[in-house]
Amino acid sequence: MSSFLPQLSPLFRLIAVAVTAHVALGAARVTTALYALSLQASAFTVGTLIALFAVFPMLLAVPMGRVIDRIGVRRPLMAGCLLASAGVMLAATVRGLTVLYPAAILIGTGFMAIFIGAQHAVGALAPADQRTASYSRLSLGFSISSFTGPLIAGFVIDHSHYSVAYLSCGAFTLAAFVLSASGALRDLPVSAAPASQNKGSPLQLLRDRELRRIYLVGILLAAAWDLFTFVTPVRGSQLGYSASTIGMILATFAAATFVVRLAMPGIVRRYREWQVLTVALSIAACCYLIFPFTEQPWALAATAFVLGLALGSGQPNVLALLHTNAPPGRGAEAIGIRATIGNASSAFLPLAFGAAGATLGLLIVFWGLGTIIACGVPLAARKALSHAKDPHSKI
Repeated sequence: MSSFLPQLSPLFRLIAVAVTAHVALGAARVTTALYALSLQASAFTVGTLIALFAVFPMLLAVPMGRVIDRIGVRRPLMAGCLLASAGVMLAATVRGLTVLYPAAILIGTGFMAIFIGAQHAVGALAPADQRTASYSRLSLGFSISSFTGPLIAGFVIDHSHYSVAYLSCGAFTLAAFVLSASGALRDLPVSAAPASQNKGSPLQLLRDRELRRIYLVGILLAAAWDLFTFVTPVRGSQLGYSASTIGMILATFAAATFVVRLAMPGIVRRYREWQVLTVALSIAACCYLIFPFTEQPWALAATAFVLGLALGSGQPNVLALLHTNAPPGRGAEAIGIRATIGNASSAFLPLAFGAAGATLGLLIVFWGLGTIIACGVPLAARKALSHAKDPHSKI
C-alpha cells in the first residue's frame, strides 16, 4: 500500500478516505440490524439502533463543521476514523444487544466527522470551475460504497459470524485512518480559518437568502429520495411483487444515481448548477405524479431509473453551490447544517410518510410530495435564468 499511496493526489486521497469509511458505515448498519434481530430484538429496538447512527450526527454536525473551520481538516478526519474504529471494535469484542447502542453512536458520529471534513476539503481543493465535477467524483464513490458495504456484510455474516463482520468494518475504518494520517494530507492546503471569520451563529447562515434557497432545494431532493426508498417496498408489496422484484427496482434506482454521477463532469461543462437542479426538481415532481399509475414492474423500474437520474445529480450541485456561497471561513459549518438537515430527514420523514400513507393513502403521499417539489421549480428556474443573463455572476 505504501508504494501506491504517493501516486494519489490529495483530492483522490480524500475521496478514498470518505469512501473507505462509508463502506464500513454501510456494512455496520446492516450488521447491526441483522445481529439485533438474531438476538430476538423487536422491530422498534432495531429501528432505534439504526436511528442512533443518524441522531447524534444530526445534533453534532454543525458544531463539527465549526471545529473543522477553526482547526482544519486533517485532525477531524483522523479522529472520525478512530471513533468509528472504536465503535466497530466494541461491537466485535463485546457480545449482547446493549453494547450495540454505544457502538452505533460511535460509528455514526465518527463517519459524520469524516463526511463533513472530506466534503469541505474536496470543495476547497477544487478550482471553482471544477468543483461540481470533483463533488461528482465523491458522490460516485459513495454510490459504489453504498452497494459494497451491505454486500460485504451479508457475505461475511452468511459465511462466518457477526463479530467477524464488525472486524471487517474495522479493517476499512483503520484503512481510512492510514489514508488520512499519511503524508499527502499532512500538508493539505485546507487550513484553519482566522478566528475573526469563524464567529457568528448558525442562524446567521440560515438568514442568508442564497443559502436558504440552496438548503430548501436540498430538503426537497432529500425528501424525494427518502420517500422512494421508504415507499417502494410498501408499494411493491401492495401490487404483489416478489422480494427480488422489489430489490431489482431499488437497484435500478441506485444504478441511475451511479450513471448520472459518472456523466456529471461532462454535464457541468455545458450547464450551470442551478440549471441542473431546475431539471432535477422538474423530473422528480413528474415522477411522483405518475408513480400511482405505474403498476407493472417494468414501468415502476423505468420510472425509478428516471427518478434516480434526477436525484443523483442533486448532491454534487448542491454541495458546489454551498461551498461557493458560504461566507469565508464557514464552509464546513454550512456543510454541517446540510448534514443536520439530511440526518433529520432520514430520521423523521419515513415516520411522517408512514403516518400519512396509513391515514390518507399512498396516492395522496405521492401527489402531495410531487406538488411540493414542483413548487421549488420556479425558485431554481429564476436562479438559472439570472445566471444565464449574467454568466459572470456568483454561482
